[in-house]
Amino acid sequence: MDQTPALTDIAHTSVTFDDGIVLDCGVTLPSHTVAFRTYGTLNSERSNAVLVCHALTGDQYVAEESPVTGKPGWWDQVVGPGRPVDTNRFFVIGVNVLGGCMGSTGARSIKEDGSGERWGTDFPPVTIRDMVRAQKQLIDHLGIKRLFAAIGGSMGGMQVLQWAATYPDAVFAALPIATAAYHSAQNIAFNEVGRQAIFADPNWHNGQYWRDGSIPARGLAVARMCAHITYLSEEALTRKFGRRLQGARKDSAEVLALFGEMFEVESYLRHQGSIFVQRFDANAYLTITRACDYFDLAADYGGDLANAFRGSKTRFLLASFSSDWLYPTAESRSIARALNRAGANVSFVEFPTDKGHDAFLLDEPDFHRTLAGFLRGCAMHAGLTA
Repeated sequence: MDQTPALTDIAHTSVTFDDGIVLDCGVTLPSHTVAFRTYGTLNSERSNAVLVCHALTGDQYVAEESPVTGKPGWWDQVVGPGRPVDTNRFFVIGVNVLGGCMGSTGARSIKEDGSGERWGTDFPPVTIRDMVRAQKQLIDHLGIKRLFAAIGGSMGGMQVLQWAATYPDAVFAALPIATAAYHSAQNIAFNEVGRQAIFADPNWHNGQYWRDGSIPARGLAVARMCAHITYLSEEALTRKFGRRLQGARKDSAEVLALFGEMFEVESYLRHQGSIFVQRFDANAYLTITRACDYFDLAADYGGDLANAFRGSKTRFLLASFSSDWLYPTAESRSIARALNRAGANVSFVEFPTDKGHDAFLLDEPDFHRTLAGFLRGCAMHAGLTA
């Protein structure tokens, strides 16, 4: 790429890498674009950068209103002035993953063969390591030799683990949250149900739905509904909805209708599905869920996860949530044990909550205090001045 940009000239939208990227599947993208946003100020030593890695359907709009949805940033409870990831102190980078649909190269992008066609289902399969490799290109482009921290939850946590394993000298602190070192059979099963729902939509058109201006909306909505259930917990669903009926008496014909909206939880899930199809691409959903399913960090290191981190000087904070059944505490605990076997500096905390997997996105004061305290301690050890 071109020369390192000046501190005042850092682009806050996207950068295209004309030297391309070689993917794990063997395909070379001759060039690709990485979409990103930044918050705070990069210091003169370029030592205060914090990379925030997003979850499955997240994006680069970490702490600002999304131009797509008009809603606040997906992690604005954690990132911002005076927040746990304090933008008065840190330079925060949010990146849309390779294969995404919010500006980074993916299935919705135009091919570079001169055809003017979108990639669609021809877009090659990507891995979590491919996503991290693309992020590393961006970090290098910004002239940042070492991230102060990489942090992310869910699929974002997988990216953080991959960063720490692949580029250990480039990450001072790693915070993988509510995540796992591989996808379980149950995780893969839920993702497959979502993919099959998309394939079954009459507007799927073999992944070329844009040709007639349609989208597989019903299938994509069902995929989102199915996934959204896994983000919650039984306790949270009961507290929020219970068995309450949606605007009808229990003995009315409307309630007894087979296809009516009977329960509040049904209405909630349908709403989540309907708003999702307005902002996310079906082919991108297929690409990213597959990337999660492929992920198995230990497999790249002889089947022993500890081997991924041997000799690492990175400081780790692992966080899990007691009611998370998508990435249960046992998964984080196994990562912590592997880090201990590798001799790494690791802290591990499980937070009691009934909010399920989504707890890392919600108001969890103990979690937020722990993040802030860990980052303060790391800043002190890194010699990072306020």
